[in-house]
Amino acid sequence: MAQETVPDEVAQTERAAFRAELLASGMLIDGGVDGLYQRSGAFERIVRGVEAVASQAGAGIGGPQRYFSPLMAKAAFERTDYLRSFPDLIGAIGVFRGTDADHTALLRAAHAGEDWTAFLTPADVALCSAACHSLYSTLPATIPEGGLRYEVQGYCFRHEPSIDPVRMQSFRMHEFVCVGEAEDAVTHRNAWLERGLEVLAGLGLDVQAEEANDPFFGRAGRMLAANQREMTLKFEITSPVSTSQVRTAIASANYHESHFGGTFGLTAIDGGVAHSSCFGFGLERICLALLARHGMNPDQWPESVRSALWR
Repeated sequence: MAQETVPDEVAQTERAAFRAELLASGMLIDGGVDGLYQRSGAFERIVRGVEAVASQAGAGIGGPQRYFSPLMAKAAFERTDYLRSFPDLIGAIGVFRGTDADHTALLRAAHAGEDWTAFLTPADVALCSAACHSLYSTLPATIPEGGLRYEVQGYCFRHEPSIDPVRMQSFRMHEFVCVGEAEDAVTHRNAWLERGLEVLAGLGLDVQAEEANDPFFGRAGRMLAANQREMTLKFEITSPVSTSQVRTAIASANYHESHFGGTFGLTAIDGGVAHSSCFGFGLERICLALLARHGMNPDQWPESVRSALWR
């Protein structure tokens, strides 16, 4: 999910201070690269509480549950069109397939501090960029009347290293996806935007819905972003997190139109290309928003919040 960037010293100072507080409290452990963290048990307990709240919000209406791997088939990843729209965010997997001589050269390069990854070759898997991306290739070619709905969760990767804790390179999304006719997808998106606001406000967070766009790459990307805003295809639920200067997206509601239906060959019951939409809770970002709002000691959080997370 995109976050507006403000090149402001106050914002940067606050982000650094929030990161330092998270590390000092032991909530997060520095992973050695900007945007990479190991999670403590306390942090994970909050995340799992948020996950339970999100899942409960979809009880009876969310559809079958799917939990996806951080990896997806490279062929399916290519069909998402992420390569065209967000090449700066993607991650691919390289593996060693060389000979003994190649292995010796790899070790020699590593020992010399050189780039040993030059000895790797592309694998047939890529790092997943959005939880719902792994769903579409598993769906039937013809979507039944009323559409299909799924509750999905998975790890996502986006290469945007930063000292801002909300800019994790590896994070989880808990999503509710609809695929069907255009009306099905739009109704789903709008209903979940309202429901998401209610769920997050119930955790004591200061939230509001805002029109948004994805960070499309390049000159053509600027046109796509403008069109996305003009067509009100994307909304974000925002909250103050690592800085008081900028509100951060902690959930998003997206109408994809026929994009995924077209690239994955999905047909709606009316014979047209299927449309899709999704609503995603950013689990780590919501956890961070809760820590920023209520403090680093969850045992001292308001009773209403604790009882909602850990029933």
